[in-house]
Amino acid sequence: MKEIKVVYWSGTGNTESMANILADAIKASGNEATVLNVSDIDKDKLLEEEVFALGCPACGSEELEEGEMEPFVESLEDGLSGKKVALFGSYGWGSGEWMETWSERMTNAGAEVIGTVICNVAPTEETEAELKELASKF
Repeated sequence: MKEIKVVYWSGTGNTESMANILADAIKASGNEATVLNVSDIDKDKLLEEEVFALGCPACGSEELEEGEMEPFVESLEDGLSGKKVALFGSYGWGSGEWMETWSERMTNAGAEVIGTVICNVAPTEETEAELKELASKF
């Protein structure tokens, strides 16, 4: 049994809801899960893990939140080689381009992106099913 850390930043609560749904699905699949706000984890502690999940909504013009999440993700990049990472988040406008960019960025840093899930505004039943599928990849 593995413990999977689910680290997120949320402005309106939608991405936090996704983090909790994902953690519940990870637990249902037989692993342990810990949900952490990005401000509550040290990057070195996270990089000790082989696999983890990161969540952030689209902000600005389809970018990661720039106050906490962007600097945190940037600080991880040198240590991502060989890590398995799942990405998730919500958006209220646009096409989800921020997730494509984020996934490509993690891959370029050496991570294996095991899956991504996005939802428009609040999680739906479809989002929940996608998060359950993502949880099965851990």
